Amino acid sequence: MSKLYYEAPTDEQFNELKSEAIKLWATMGDEPSYSKEKIDRIKDIKNVSDNFMYIVSMYDIFDQAKLASQLSDGTKKAVSDRIIDGGTPPEYNKFNTDERK
Repeated sequence: MSKLYYEAPTDEQFNELKSEAIKLWATMGDEPSYSKEKIDRIKDIKNVSDNFMYIVSMYDIFDQAKLASQLSDGTKKAVSDRIIDGGTPPEYNKFNTDERK
């Protein structure tokens, strides 16, 4: 693994991911406190180090696919590149923008 996983993306990519993650959490969970707890964890998070990937890691593989579907190609690629850098097998990379997936 190189340092990419721990490098912050552009502010635009970070803010897009954060915004879409908050929207997705707002639709999840039978208990309102569950969603609120997740949203509270990320609403004030800053674009430093691996916080970008921390947001992604809060979701299971199925919800990562939902999140990915809401992102621009540039932000999906930024996540995908970090997932690859982290050593995750390709079949678990729901952010891959490569059509050959």
